Amino acid sequence: MKTGFYWHERCFWHDQGAIGVFSTPGEFLQPQAASESPESKRRLKNILEVSGLIDELHLVKPGPASLEDLLRFHTPRYLEALQEGDRGRGGDGGDCAPFMPGSWAAATYSAGLAMAAVEAVALEQVSNAYALCRPPGHHAEADQGRGFCLLGNIPVAVMRARALGQVKRVAILDWDVHHGNGQQAAFYREPDVLTISIHQAANYPLETGSFEEQGEGPGLGANLNFPLPPGSGLGAYQYAMERLVLPALEAFAPELIVVACGYDACAKDPLGKMLLNSGAFAHMTAQLKVLAERCCNGRLVFVHEGGYSEGYAPLCGHAVIQTLAGSAITVPDPQNDEIAAWGYQAIQPYQQALIDDWRQQWEQRKQ
Repeated sequence: MKTGFYWHERCFWHDQGAIGVFSTPGEFLQPQAASESPESKRRLKNILEVSGLIDELHLVKPGPASLEDLLRFHTPRYLEALQEGDRGRGGDGGDCAPFMPGSWAAATYSAGLAMAAVEAVALEQVSNAYALCRPPGHHAEADQGRGFCLLGNIPVAVMRARALGQVKRVAILDWDVHHGNGQQAAFYREPDVLTISIHQAANYPLETGSFEEQGEGPGLGANLNFPLPPGSGLGAYQYAMERLVLPALEAFAPELIVVACGYDACAKDPLGKMLLNSGAFAHMTAQLKVLAERCCNGRLVFVHEGGYSEGYAPLCGHAVIQTLAGSAITVPDPQNDEIAAWGYQAIQPYQQALIDDWRQQWEQRKQ
């Protein structure tokens, strides 16, 4: 079986207006394209075409998510508001989630990509999968959009797969530089869905993402947040993966692992302050592949989230998909080694102390 690659041109046509890196336009903000633009995603697909890697993948262009699918997570009122705005002049889905006419179609197709990828991997129709989703989804909550996200692609996909009996125990790892508040909110009381977010501390959203948020009721202990300090690099991420993320995933013993795959923790991103290179994303992918083979028969799905460097995010994405597919087709990253040689890439004492403290608390809670 091949690695499934799920995409649709309709997703690239979502328009947010001219807000640049800001949440809204302003009197002294010269208009510019929104940071969450189609270019970083389209360039990822293009680099797969040019390298030839796309010819080794199983390409699928699924249809949109239905209202029935979306209503498993989102409220009717919110979905109606999105459709009403889409029929008019657009609007804002909530907290920095602007959209224009045509965005509803793009968002439903984006959720449809995630749904199809999760289903195919759950049913073992492909070996693993990558869904090139846009708009992203990991900030969207049941009753509002947030942070460029209109619909909760991963919650919608996972809830559908569980409702249809395709899978029961699911682990969601979010390594986007921003906190995965959408998955956390969706499954905060659910013991059979583990949500993990490793992100830059107190970036976005400001009010969520602390280590103390660990789930509620029957879901207590099934939510883990690892908010790393700004400036964390290769050493800190590697240590956190080995000491926290991989042990937590293995202990949970999921039937399927979903990765909310943002590239905004890369050193070139304008909306994050972390120091990863494309090699780091490839290495984390390889670690997850090994773990998935050991604990859930290789069932692994990547769902594209953030990543706002139009030039560098595609190199990170190609490295991840190449690793997923086990392909020999490489694309040289001219800055991979330079970024690795930057100062403070080794784990710093305060970073190690923080991660060790989280590990100790996690082990105590398990007991």
